[in-house]
Amino acid sequence: MVENFLDLLHQRKATRAIASRELNAEIIDKLMQAAQLSASCFNNQPWRFLFLTDEIALEKGRKALSKGNSWAQTAPLLIVGFSKPDLDCQLSENRNYYLFDLGMATQLILLQATELNLVARPMAGFSPQILKAEFSLPIEFEPFVMIAVGYEGNISELEPNLQAKSLASRTRNPLNKNFFHNKLPEQMQ
Repeated sequence: MVENFLDLLHQRKATRAIASRELNAEIIDKLMQAAQLSASCFNNQPWRFLFLTDEIALEKGRKALSKGNSWAQTAPLLIVGFSKPDLDCQLSENRNYYLFDLGMATQLILLQATELNLVARPMAGFSPQILKAEFSLPIEFEPFVMIAVGYEGNISELEPNLQAKSLASRTRNPLNKNFFHNKLPEQMQ
């Protein structure tokens, strides 16, 4: 059991080894519910997620994956996150919130998967055009993220370079590189 939120964040699995074992409907429903509870500008909820679970839909989704994401072929669940600007707040200076709100909902899927002891790995390496064609997605919608979800697989089944990446410890910048108190550092001004 997770004692606190930071523990949950540290438990997130970044491996590319995903078992093909099917996920049950209750798990998929929990992932959907987590995203549904995300915050959004004026509660517009601009995110749209296409959950691919049956073999025909998965094959269509797999066609869109880049070569670098071939490891995701084994995932029993691929999720396509998409939206369009007019579903959310459009503020002055072209500050459109739809991608920000889609990102927050995506993060909640990742956290719910972590709590369920699943791997959930977001990917940018895919063809939006293939997804639009395969799923008849209207042209105004922008597929922005794909997420491979499943139980942790056998790392030894990955290519050697992906084994190394999956076994490497996660690194993060020191706090003072990304976070500032009350003013920006001089080198940024």
